[in-house]
Amino acid sequence: MTTVLVTGATGFVGSHILSALRDAPLTVIAACRAPDKLPTWFKGEVRQGDLRDNAYVDALPRGIDILCHAAAWSSLYGNRRNARERYLKPTLRLFDAVEREGVSRVLFPSTHGAAPVGNGRDARTPGRAPGYWPHLGVVVAIENEMRRRASDRLIMVNLRLGLFIGENYSLGLLPILTHRLKTHLVPWVNGGRPPMALIDGADIGQGFRLAALHPDLKGYEAFNILGPSLPTMRDLVTELHDRYGYPKPHFSVPFWIAFPFARMMRVLDPFVPWDPLIVPGIIHLLQDFKVDNDEATARLGYRPTVRWQDAIGRQMAEMTVRQKKPMRMRKPLD
Repeated sequence: MTTVLVTGATGFVGSHILSALRDAPLTVIAACRAPDKLPTWFKGEVRQGDLRDNAYVDALPRGIDILCHAAAWSSLYGNRRNARERYLKPTLRLFDAVEREGVSRVLFPSTHGAAPVGNGRDARTPGRAPGYWPHLGVVVAIENEMRRRASDRLIMVNLRLGLFIGENYSLGLLPILTHRLKTHLVPWVNGGRPPMALIDGADIGQGFRLAALHPDLKGYEAFNILGPSLPTMRDLVTELHDRYGYPKPHFSVPFWIAFPFARMMRVLDPFVPWDPLIVPGIIHLLQDFKVDNDEATARLGYRPTVRWQDAIGRQMAEMTVRQKKPMRMRKPLD
């Protein structure tokens, strides 16, 4: 039977991949640092370790046919060195091990924000790595490495995901946005018209399951994996206002003002004891990348089902339990 390894199995993406593969005709192995955080129903093999441990990484893909590499280290700004040391270097070393062990397929969760603005419909288009967001630069570098390593023997599948919403969240849109809306200082950007490519974790899991099982993929493949509809920023904030009482912005700024303002907030960050109100990475994700699910639907049979309003409802309920203080945009070190 085909064996699939899911790294980052306790994180947002990894946990939803595990759920999606629960009844698949596969042997599923979970890789993580804290097995106690795995769902109680998971009874498969667990390969416990840290991707910063070279020996662990080298041994990780032994006996594996398919790798879903959902482990990541992310930050919405700064942390250039940590992004490389904790995410890029372990991933490249894992790719080396994958090639040595004869793994036949690798699936990687990228972001729709890696696409060139206004030209993201074809997910195979090489990504853009803006200097103001080191994490995104690492993601683009991993995409490029997948292109380079893909071959007849190793299928590399890049899934450009939308903005995460839903249960078992970590660093994500809603915990960042809701806290800032309370300040009454967050503006509409470009009138709130940009589309928000939201996606629930269950639809992410569906995309990974389909890409793992599809028999006709070859070489380097790339797909956008988004929710069933693309609300605007105004739709999203209005939902938060109407259902949960969060304030709406009181003014609007165009992108040509939003980016310099976000850069100024980033410059001031070392001198203030709180997170910046906004950073360029967030403004980046508010742009219209012109993405859709057409290719994933046509070739993989991907049909997302979770309404963004329902996903937000479940995440907001979870946040009332988990979110005791504002979430930081820079991931803490451990």
